[in-house]
Amino acid sequence: MIFISILFGLLPSFLMVCLGGLIRKRLSVNAWQGLDRLNFEILFPALIFVAASSRPIELRDIASIGPLVWAVLTLGLAAGYLARRFGPDRFVDFAGAWQVSWRFNTAMAFVAVETLMDPPLGELAVAVGLAIPVANLFAVTALSRGGGSLMQTVAKVATNPFLLASISGVIVGLSGIQIPEVAMAPLEMLARAAIPVALISVGATMNWGALARLNRFSGIIVATKLVLLPAFALVLGLALGLEPAIAATLVLFAALPTASAAHVLAAGFGADRELSATLVAQTTLLAAVSLPIWITMIELVLN
Repeated sequence: MIFISILFGLLPSFLMVCLGGLIRKRLSVNAWQGLDRLNFEILFPALIFVAASSRPIELRDIASIGPLVWAVLTLGLAAGYLARRFGPDRFVDFAGAWQVSWRFNTAMAFVAVETLMDPPLGELAVAVGLAIPVANLFAVTALSRGGGSLMQTVAKVATNPFLLASISGVIVGLSGIQIPEVAMAPLEMLARAAIPVALISVGATMNWGALARLNRFSGIIVATKLVLLPAFALVLGLALGLEPAIAATLVLFAALPTASAAHVLAAGFGADRELSATLVAQTTLLAAVSLPIWITMIELVLN
């Protein structure tokens, strides 16, 4: 039943990627790039802000959950770099692909958590809210490397829409401020548009022929995201004797496929959008097998 539930939960995302592949020739390359820019500047920042700010965050949540998710992200950063010598020559192209090894699909998280017998929704919301700024800081810093002087790189990092939305959302969550509905409603409308637009763009730009041909480079990146990180999270939960809800949250978080935002962010910095889109699609499609396995492990081992 777990496999079936997850597969049905992921099916809409798969179909949106397929739709992008079917209609790719109906729009010009410039039109797809403009769509990526819209997602980069407006739609995904709205999604990130809404996800991070819509649930209260307490300081004790940061102390108990924050270091755990940050450890998972750091391992993804370090392990993913092992693929460097097998990747593209331009560092920005590698960075666009490298971020796939630690970034995560927020929308998929809240689909997958509902398949657990006792869904840790509160803990997952905190984990996502605390992980988003760090994941984006890693990604923006990597993509900014070599793009100018140190001050120019710092400026790019500091003014990145993803990072600004992440930090703003966490601040709102910590403060407990309730944003007026009249202001929040349009942000939520933009947030709902981000995922389908990004998935269609992924399908339109990825190399479908390469999807079934994992090479050494993409294999390291994908295995880091879908195998190494959740295995590390499972061992960490058992070794530290974490509360079942926190341990389950950590494993589920680590097992998520990478975010569609990885492709959007890569395109925004001029990286190879086809390579990053293909890796996003590979982790998304392969997660149809790996994610149910890890959720089964959560139920059998941690609960």
